[in-house]
Amino acid sequence: MYRTHTCGELRLADTGIKTTLAGWIQRTRKMGGMTFVDLRDRYGITQLVFNQEVNAELCERANHLGREFVIQITGTVAERSSKNLNIPTGEIEILVDDLTVLNAAKTPPFTIEENTDGGDDIRMKYRYLDLRRTNVRANLELRHKMTFETRRYLDQLNFLEVETPVLIGSTPEGARDFVVPSRMNPGQFYALPQSPQIFKQLLMVSGFDRYFQIVKCFRDEDLRADRQPEFTQIDCEMSFVQQEDVLNTFEGLAKHLFKTIKGIDIEEPFLRMPYADAMKYYGSDKPDLRFDMKFVELKDAVSGRDFVVFDSAPYVGGICAQGCATYTRKQLDQLTDFVKRPQVGAKGLVYIRFNEDGTVKSSVDKFYSEDDLKAIGKLFNAQPNDLILILAGEKEKTQKALCELRLEMGERLGLRDKNVFAPLWVIDFPLFEWDEETQRYFAKHHPFTSPKPEDIHLLDSDTGAVRANAYDMVINGVELGGGSIRIHDSQLQSKMFELLGFTPEKAQQQFGFLMGAFQYGAPPHGGLAFGLDRFVSLFAGLDSIRDCIAFPKNNSGRDVMIDAPSEIDQAQLDELFISLMSPDPKG
Repeated sequence: MYRTHTCGELRLADTGIKTTLAGWIQRTRKMGGMTFVDLRDRYGITQLVFNQEVNAELCERANHLGREFVIQITGTVAERSSKNLNIPTGEIEILVDDLTVLNAAKTPPFTIEENTDGGDDIRMKYRYLDLRRTNVRANLELRHKMTFETRRYLDQLNFLEVETPVLIGSTPEGARDFVVPSRMNPGQFYALPQSPQIFKQLLMVSGFDRYFQIVKCFRDEDLRADRQPEFTQIDCEMSFVQQEDVLNTFEGLAKHLFKTIKGIDIEEPFLRMPYADAMKYYGSDKPDLRFDMKFVELKDAVSGRDFVVFDSAPYVGGICAQGCATYTRKQLDQLTDFVKRPQVGAKGLVYIRFNEDGTVKSSVDKFYSEDDLKAIGKLFNAQPNDLILILAGEKEKTQKALCELRLEMGERLGLRDKNVFAPLWVIDFPLFEWDEETQRYFAKHHPFTSPKPEDIHLLDSDTGAVRANAYDMVINGVELGGGSIRIHDSQLQSKMFELLGFTPEKAQQQFGFLMGAFQYGAPPHGGLAFGLDRFVSLFAGLDSIRDCIAFPKNNSGRDVMIDAPSEIDQAQLDELFISLMSPDPKG
């Protein structure tokens, strides 16, 4: 063995013992006739001491060590005179009597420190160095613990972990598929799975009863902080269950992870919120409930005062920011600029100040009397020193903009504490969503989601009003997971395909094997998939999922470390019977 102990293991009780350590050099410091070296491995840092008076040749060699050299040392554990209580090994040091350089290293392009001087691009290019940083490694250790505890919890509930195929057929719903050409079947393609949805349903038909898999999934979609082209799901399915059974089981998993990983014991049941209420009060199907600031609809209260912006708008709504009446004109202008950003999409912002002295001031007070403004304030239960912010326009767009404004105010007021967790279930989603461009319905989740039994009669008469037997777990404004009770009746599944615009032939071509399987006795079943990357990111307090993935892609979907994707040889293309078109320079 290259070491008898790790660099995070030795303590004051080990004083006097002989030890051999191996690791990377974090830093070196020369002080008079002494050279101090901080040696790092995955487990921690231990200070090494080289003494010029004891062994001049050895100390001279230590003076030529560079950052990130890989070394092995043998020495004696001693009590440290100048203790560093910020690290677990800070009370001891190693008096070195033997040194072996296992590998010299180039100077790294950024410092291997918690607060590094490397930007995102260079850290992604040298990700193998970035992973040496303690805080990045801690994220992956957290990920390991969460997957371990997930497996332990589900195993105790008789779930079986079953692997499903990675090379599958392409399906038309959802995001774009990544496709893989088949050499043995020229002109035909596999797709990489966006989820194991069909296979886990087939496992239920097969009688497996309770399935889970911690599985890679792939979606060819535009990226952002909480998206990667390949991501990991905790994918689960259960037979002979209703919605309540699924919610209780996976609420239990979430509580288990909070308790075992974060030391947080959540005793109360998670809040259940219908989708309609989430949109009405928060403008989002993943509301952040760490703070209140609910929307108040104002159309009736503000109409008929000759203010054309409100009179002509289909929707007028606002939020009340407590303690913000002292906002300056500059701060209010900044908020106006914020809501006018293209990604927010509002045309302007109206405010009402409820001053400490009881007076009311508004940007529209030439249209509304003080009594009018106070009446609006009562709808918010506004108190002195509160600030009401109002947007108007088309309902869905304005609610989305108001949601962004609410989150911005929550951020400014320090109400989005990453150490506070507000979990809930969003339920009763619409089963369908209407697409104006194609003039047809699409599945809000996927085409195997069951409608609410009490809404089945509306499938033909009022399709858009049908609610799904679907649910999302949301914590702190992040959708951590979602699922549904599935359709297990082949006739109802055929009806669903028909409403989604599939011809019987197309449905048979795409999903004939599943519909055929249902004819051999499919049990009632349902499930859920958590986004493991998002769950780890939430627990780690990260703003992006990239730092809890060992080797992530950048926002263009590139792995800049290995330079992928890349061109392939013409010989490979010929083998696959593929010819390439030049991209249109005009897009």
